[in-house]
Order: sequence, then C-alpha cells, then structure tokens
Amino acid sequence: MELLVVLTLLSLVMVAMASALRTASQTEERVDVRLQRMDDLRTVSGFLRSILGRVSAQKISTPVAAGASPYFFQGAVSSMNWVGVMPARYGAGGRYHFRLELTDAGVLVLHFTPWEGTAAVPDWAVGQSTPLLAGVTGLTFQYEDAAVEPPEWSASWAIIDRLPEKVSITVQTSSGTWPEIVVPLRVLPGSDPRTSGPVFGGT
Repeated sequence: MELLVVLTLLSLVMVAMASALRTASQTEERVDVRLQRMDDLRTVSGFLRSILGRVSAQKISTPVAAGASPYFFQGAVSSMNWVGVMPARYGAGGRYHFRLELTDAGVLVLHFTPWEGTAAVPDWAVGQSTPLLAGVTGLTFQYEDAAVEPPEWSASWAIIDRLPEKVSITVQTSSGTWPEIVVPLRVLPGSDPRTSGPVFGGT
C-alpha cells in the first residue's frame, strides 16, 4: 500500500511538472512571436518612413493622357508609385522610382529602379525588388488632401495638380493588424515647383 501511494504521488508530481513545462514552452513561443512581430513592425515602418519621407514632385516631360496626373506619383488603394531618395545605408543612394504593393502570395514587396530623367517612365519588368514582409493578408493606403479645410482622406489619389500631404498605410497580417503608419510627404526642394532659386540648409 505504501508503495502504491508513493507511485501515485510521483505520478501526480510528474503530471504537474509536465503541465508546467508545457505552459512555459507555450509562453516562450508566444513571447518570441510577439517580439518578432514588434521587430518586423519597427524595421518595416522605419524603412517606409525613410523612403517616403522625401518624395519628388518632378513631372513627366512626355505627354500624358487627358485627366491623368503629370507627376510620377500614383496613389491607388493597394499600391503606390513615387520618386524618392534611396537611403545610402540600404544600397546605392540617389533618386529612384519606387513601387510598393502586396503580391498574391501575401508578401509586401518594394520595387525600385534608378531615376533616368523626367522623360523616362519606369519599366518595372527590368527593375529590382525586395520583400519587406511575409504573411501579409491586407494592405490599404489612404491619402490626405490638406488643401481643403478640414483635410480630407481618400482611398486613392485622383488630384492631378498636387501631391498628397500625408500617406496612411494599414497592414494586416496573420497575427493581427499593425498600428496605422502615417508618413508626411516632404517634397524634395529641388523638385518643388513652388521654390525658385537655390535652397540652403536642407528643407
């Protein structure tokens, strides 16, 4: 009887230990997933802010279709094209055409190709691309028109005589929706048609 009691108690202790180890393992996995999600959010949002923070207002020098925007900037619901500056720490610096979109495989991809002047429309078939984030289930853009009071947000940019003041990016992933990324679009001084003459001291 004493041996039976000891075995029973030992079995209960082993079950409790296994349950505790399983709980600790699951907690560690959840923490790792959360940390990875936060790291992805910090990295991707920081990169997007850096390349969207400086946008060019250069116009296409070749004729465009009636009612089409003369700018290289194109803002749609789930993709965006613009001309900006590639940060030097991510590769060759300088002015580039960019395109941000979500692929059918659920990957947030940035396409880029070097700027070749106002007459050259980018050929994305020969451009480069880099995946920014996998497991994306949804991507939505919104664009702010600050020329009206109060400022209005729209799902696509159809105004042809100016660029939006801000861009809002919403990313949905399999683990949840990211906080909204709002980026003010600062026009590069050399491309801003409102400026004339030399510009000193940044923007």
